Amino acid sequence: MIESLLQQIAFIKEIDKLKYILRRTRLLHSDRRENDAEHSWHLAMMAIVLAEHANEPVDLLKVLKMVLIHDIVEIDAGDVFLYDTKKNHSNTAEELKAAQRIFGILPREQAAALIALWEEFEAGQTAEAKFARALDRLEPLLQNASNDGGTWKEFDVRYDQVVGRKKVIAEGSDRIWAFAEALLRQSLREGILKK
Repeated sequence: MIESLLQQIAFIKEIDKLKYILRRTRLLHSDRRENDAEHSWHLAMMAIVLAEHANEPVDLLKVLKMVLIHDIVEIDAGDVFLYDTKKNHSNTAEELKAAQRIFGILPREQAAALIALWEEFEAGQTAEAKFARALDRLEPLLQNASNDGGTWKEFDVRYDQVVGRKKVIAEGSDRIWAFAEALLRQSLREGILKK
């Protein structure tokens, strides 16, 4: 019992590093870059508030767990910008290795459960994973739209690229995708995004 508690405390200390992983996107109406812990917290709140808009009924606790753990691998693997042209923004061997190391700090059963949950999120096949991934794509869209284009402008990301990467939102929520599409069209009209 004491050994498992010590492993859990070690894990809790390790994931504090998530607060130091900076993302490319900036906070809403801000110049400050968001860190991964802030991103995960924001997604958790979005899940609670927006769950009624999921395409299918979802296990909210499972969605919350997914959004809270999905970026923990970035402690080792780093954050990959969604529009990076050199490194693919998909599950990599590097991320799996990170998941095994970081979650492996926990007692065996807990580690296995969190790795399985992380893999489920990455696969994006279940209702919960689809909804969690929709939120993960929505949040930076809201940030960039609020920041006069933010990283879209900074990295010369075009409208079609954004739509291509964001349309996965529809797999988790048609309603949220309709909102996102309208926001993207508005961003195009206002010159925040370019064709």
